[in-house]
Amino acid sequence: MADPWSEPPIGMLAELTHRCPLQCPYCSNPLELESRGRELPTAEWRRVFEEAAALGVLQLHLSGGEPAARPDLEELVVHARATGLYVNLITSGVGLDEERILRLREAGLDHLQLSIQDVDAKHADMIGGYKGGHAHKMKIARAVRDAGLPLTINAVVHRHNIDRLEQMIDLAVELDAHRLEIAHVQYYGWALLNRKALMPTRAQLDHSNRVVAAAVERLRGRLVIDYVVPDYWARRPKPCMGGWGRMVIAVTPSGRVLPCHAAHVVPGLSFPHLRDQPLARIWRESEAFQKFRGTGWMREPCRSCERREVDFGGCRCQAMLLTGDPRNADPACELSPWHRAVLELAAAESEGEAPFLHRRPMRSAPELPATVLPAPDG
Repeated sequence: MADPWSEPPIGMLAELTHRCPLQCPYCSNPLELESRGRELPTAEWRRVFEEAAALGVLQLHLSGGEPAARPDLEELVVHARATGLYVNLITSGVGLDEERILRLREAGLDHLQLSIQDVDAKHADMIGGYKGGHAHKMKIARAVRDAGLPLTINAVVHRHNIDRLEQMIDLAVELDAHRLEIAHVQYYGWALLNRKALMPTRAQLDHSNRVVAAAVERLRGRLVIDYVVPDYWARRPKPCMGGWGRMVIAVTPSGRVLPCHAAHVVPGLSFPHLRDQPLARIWRESEAFQKFRGTGWMREPCRSCERREVDFGGCRCQAMLLTGDPRNADPACELSPWHRAVLELAAAESEGEAPFLHRRPMRSAPELPATVLPAPDG
C-alpha cells in the first residue's frame, strides 16, 4: 500500500483575495486581512495552477474573501481548466450577475458553491452586514441553475439562525441545489473572536442533529447533505483537512503556502512563498508541511489510539488555540484531558450574550480573547 503522505494533494484551496463586500462575523480568514496590493497578479496565479496540475492536484477551489472581486476571475478559470484542473468557485454571489455566470460557464467553470446566511433577507443581511445581499444571492442561485452549472448551497449555522435550519433545507431544495453543506461555525479567525455570540446551546445542537437526520432520509436521491457539527460539542474530532499536509494545499492571496487555511495560528512555523521555491518542493520537503505529517509527532492519548490514522489527532490549529500546544490532542476528542473544559466553555458561552464584531479591514487586527484552557491538573 502506498504511503498516503507521499501522494500529491487532491485539492488546492486558492484564496484569490481577502476582499469581500460581506462582513460575516464567522469568517475563518485571519483577523489581519491581506490587502489588495499584496495579492498575486494574474500571471503568478496562472503559474501556480500549472505547478498544481503538474504536482498531481485534481481539484481547484477558488475562494477568498470573495473571488468575484478579482476582475481576472474568468481568465483564471480558463487557464485552470486548460491545465486539466476541475474548477470549483466558492462565492457569496455578491459581485456576480447573470452575464458573468454565463462567462464563467463558457470559461469552463465546473461547479459553484454559494453561501447563504439565513432564509430571509432581514436576518441574512444582518448577519452578513450587507443590505440587499440575500435577495441578490437568490437571483444568483437561480442564474447558476439556469446556466446549467451544478450548485452547492453552503449554510453556516450558529445560535442566531440554527432554529431556521429546516427552512434552510427547504430553500436548498427550492433552489434546485445538487448538494447542501450544513456547517456549524468552526472557531478560527473572526469566528473565534465572535465565539460567545455564535455558540449554539446543546439543545439547539441536538435539535439540529434530528432535523438533518430526518432530511437526509427524506431527500435521499434528491439532495446530498453534508453536515459538520461544532467541535466544542463533539465527542470525536474531525479528520481536519484529511490529515495535516495529506490531501489539501492552501495558498493565501499573497502566495504563502499552508497545509490548511488556519495554519498561521501555529507559532514557530515558517510558511514558504511561491516566489521562493516550486510548489512541489514546498509540498514534499518544507518543514511546515512535514511538522505534523504521519503519526510520529503524536503524544498520548493519540499515539496509542486505534483512530490515530482515522482522525489524525484532529485539528492542530484548534489544539493550539485551546491548549496552547499544537502537539496536544484536539480537545474536541473525548479522550483529551481538556475535553471536559471545552464542553464547559461551550455551555457557558452558549448561554451568554455578545454583539457581533463584523469582519472588516482594520489598521491593526483586534486581539483574540484569551482562549487557552487551564491544564487538566490545574
